[in-house]
Amino acid sequence: MASGEDCSTPRHSVVETSAPGAVPGAPSPADGPVNPLAMTVAQAAKVLSAVGAGVVTEDLIRRHIAAGTPTGPGGRINLVHYAAWLNRELARSDGD
Repeated sequence: MASGEDCSTPRHSVVETSAPGAVPGAPSPADGPVNPLAMTVAQAAKVLSAVGAGVVTEDLIRRHIAAGTPTGPGGRINLVHYAAWLNRELARSDGD
């Protein structure tokens, strides 16, 4: 940082989906901020599909919610809680 720059103002950069290193299919900055602790079903499906978790559909996530995936206010999904729930479900199915 140059000596004359104001360090109290945070710097933010916007990553375009076409930018090198951007994850294809992930929500773009134009979609608004994505909070991994409170995602909509559509956001969760888009992000999980984009990061290589296979094709994750909104319908699959809704079935998981019906089966007990924890949700927050407005039916939003905390990806940490969702991953823990999926892990527990997989462990249960391995024990059968």
